[in-house]
Amino acid sequence: MSFKNDKIKQQVKLMPKLPGCYQYFDKDNELIYIGKAKNLYNRVNSYFMGDKKDSPKLQVMVPQIERIECIVVNSEIEALILENELIKKHKPKYNILLKDDKKFPYFLITKEDYPRILVVRKANKNTLKGKYYGPYTDSRAMYATLEVINKLFPLKKCKTPKYKSRPCLYYDIGQCSAPCQNKITPLEYQKIIKNVELFLSGKNSELLKALNLEMKKASDKSEFEKALLYRNSIRDIEKTFERQSVVFESTRANYDYIGVVNDSNLICISILQIRQGRLINKKDFSFSQILSDSSDLDEILQSTIREYYIMLNDEELPSKIILQDTFDEIEVYKKWLSSRLNKEVNIIKASSKTDKELLALAQKNANYNLEQAKLKELANIQNDYNEVGCYIQEKLKLSKFPHTIECYDISHIQGTNTVASGVYFENGQPKKSQYRKYKLKTIQKGEVDDFKSMREILSRRFKRIKEGLIEPPDLIIIDGGKGQLSSVVEIMKEFNLKLDIVSLAKREEEVFLPNQKQSIILAQNSGALHLFQRIRDEAHRFAITFHRQQRSKSMLE
Repeated sequence: MSFKNDKIKQQVKLMPKLPGCYQYFDKDNELIYIGKAKNLYNRVNSYFMGDKKDSPKLQVMVPQIERIECIVVNSEIEALILENELIKKHKPKYNILLKDDKKFPYFLITKEDYPRILVVRKANKNTLKGKYYGPYTDSRAMYATLEVINKLFPLKKCKTPKYKSRPCLYYDIGQCSAPCQNKITPLEYQKIIKNVELFLSGKNSELLKALNLEMKKASDKSEFEKALLYRNSIRDIEKTFERQSVVFESTRANYDYIGVVNDSNLICISILQIRQGRLINKKDFSFSQILSDSSDLDEILQSTIREYYIMLNDEELPSKIILQDTFDEIEVYKKWLSSRLNKEVNIIKASSKTDKELLALAQKNANYNLEQAKLKELANIQNDYNEVGCYIQEKLKLSKFPHTIECYDISHIQGTNTVASGVYFENGQPKKSQYRKYKLKTIQKGEVDDFKSMREILSRRFKRIKEGLIEPPDLIIIDGGKGQLSSVVEIMKEFNLKLDIVSLAKREEEVFLPNQKQSIILAQNSGALHLFQRIRDEAHRFAITFHRQQRSKSMLE
């Protein structure tokens, strides 16, 4: 890959060798990508140097660059913060983004004489002043927390008093301290607010210590009713904390464990929050993204760390973040977070037994979210199959709408126990009664010839179609590249059949059509691509399962 014209080459030459952010614009003057760099010249120049075959994203994006702009800052940390702000503002199509933080709910402790606690969106930050806690990616968990807060801390509920001369119902049930009727002093109310902040920050021991102190003061003053309220609150809080797993008994650790899993085009990330040595919360994020290489996964991880932690209050930050693997620019993230927390924040690879166990738990949560995301993707495909099918028909120039799709795959280990599978989808849904297993008859033991194997099973299938024993599918997908497709098309011609047949090459998710040199790339994040991947993966799973059965059987013989 090289410079597309002298204009771009000149713009790159003028890039300063300083930290900052660079911005790429296309021919329509649309901002398509924003990045940060310690050295702007080196980073921008790297996009136009070397071979980018392993990165489909760069192959698509770089030729579109028509103009480059940069913003110089004083340090790499400033570049990191600026990058986040610019990405959030402009949302360029080639940047990897977290789900928009406007969708995440937060707790807001309002900035008033007698603050209230509200559930808000980050978008309200400019109009609603106060202290934000969150984000909460699980709204059910957030409302469960709010219920506990309302029970434990009698905060003001109404913006303006409902009655002039008496408290409202919330006071009667013990969920409001009625500052509107002067039932509590400003100093006492601020103590309640401080305790709520400790609760939301996960500072359990500090909160219990403060409440015990207040209970003792009330008791010493013979204010036994108030002391009883404090005692009941302490017991309720202790019960709440008992439900949280203690993972660090010997230390009050504030750690985050980040689990990352990916499968085909889906990536899920789970962050386990350990505060005061207890597991208190979990944050989940998911992305639909085709991974071309490990650098894309690194970019997603960095994007998550940048966007998620910039949303947190400084006092909510952990002192340590534990990952499965580190990444190249880890030092700038450590410096940035350390400067916010005013003490060292480490980002490390799991090494101790406890760290590995908790990281495995984060991975387990991420795996669960991945399965949920797959089900959601499949449901979306099924609900919108008319649209998906029309897209596939138009994009692949099919002769008819693909109501029925068959897919075939081969499985063996160095030519032993070679088998094949055929799966069947109808209107985007698997129809397992139509799945087929094949034992290969023409392949000798130890012979490795996927082309020959595929020709055999499709010959058997085409023969049954030709004899009218089965209905032909609207589309056949084979797992492989151009060579596999050509060999199968030859067999189809021998049977004098005209069927729509394509192959799907896994490396870059290319779709090959008969007699066409150029492959088709289905749109990223499209329902069509998700469906093709789902069908291909199902065929592979079914073939592998059958192969294992045959291998086990042959070992017993």
